[in-house]
Amino acid sequence: MVAGLGVLFVVLLTLPGFVVDHDLAGDHVAAAERLSAVNNVRTTLLQAVGGGVVLFGAYATWRQLRVSQEGLNATREGHVTDRFSRAVEQLGSEKLDVRIGGIYALWRIADHSGRDHEAVVSIMAAYLRTHLPWPPLDPAAPAAEVSVNAVRPLETRAADAQAALTCLGVLGQERAPGWLNVSFTDLRRADCDGLWLGGVNLDGTCLEAASVYRVDLSGVSLIAANLRHAELGTSVLRQARCLEADLRGARLVKADLGGADLSGADLREANLRKARAHGAVLAGADLRAADLRGCDLGGADLRQARLEGALASDLTVWPTGFDAHAAGVVLAADPGAEPDNPLPAAAITRQAPPLASS
Repeated sequence: MVAGLGVLFVVLLTLPGFVVDHDLAGDHVAAAERLSAVNNVRTTLLQAVGGGVVLFGAYATWRQLRVSQEGLNATREGHVTDRFSRAVEQLGSEKLDVRIGGIYALWRIADHSGRDHEAVVSIMAAYLRTHLPWPPLDPAAPAAEVSVNAVRPLETRAADAQAALTCLGVLGQERAPGWLNVSFTDLRRADCDGLWLGGVNLDGTCLEAASVYRVDLSGVSLIAANLRHAELGTSVLRQARCLEADLRGARLVKADLGGADLSGADLREANLRKARAHGAVLAGADLRAADLRGCDLGGADLRQARLEGALASDLTVWPTGFDAHAAGVVLAADPGAEPDNPLPAAAITRQAPPLASS
């Protein structure tokens, strides 16, 4: 720095004179005029040097801030990684409260770290598959053949699994498009109200007597799933795949089934009042004793569907050319406006009535 200041002093002392003499090209001027010209050059050089110092200082400050920010980001990533690792370790604890704490810790990480969002969702799906397989493997779990009325709600039977399901369904609102595997899972009497489960693979999953009220199930796969007595009121199942699904006694009041594939599904005694099933595929489906009053079935595929004893009203919309009377449909009075379920989660505690078709 001292050497630089010395060079700068010499330059400012001698260079202006050389510049002025060069510009004069041998012309003689008064000493006062020459001194004024030298001082002007010296002032200009000082301003240039000052500007350079300011620019260098600004660059040095920006560089220091960037280095500090990179260090801060690295530290933050390290903290997130440590928190992530500890939370995952908690999931393997034998203590229920520790496992629940790990689930909520991962949930919080996903909320604050977009890079970890998909990983947390996948972990929740794997947690459900491994802790609640269907059919049940744990001798302490309710057996597959036991009546659903003897099965406690999931939030009391396996509170950690209910927390994982809720986390998965809430984070699913911002999940990147893609297939998420939650197949062959025991979700009897689960509380799914208001969750986002679109595009999830729930093939072979048991959702018997589950509360799936106002749930986004667009594009979901429910092939061979058990949805007996499930509360699906006002849920969206557009383009859902429900082939061979068991929906006996399910409540689908005002549900959106547009374009859904329910080929071979068992819908006996199901409540589809005011449901929107325009364009749905119900080929080979069993709709005997189902309540179809006010249901929109316009454009639906009802080939080989069984409808003996199904209830319909003047507001039921049938595909063009379909003869409901010949199919054995019973005409009944329309029940009128369908109120929303004020306490949808109560579905997981209500007693499921016996099915005449069981």
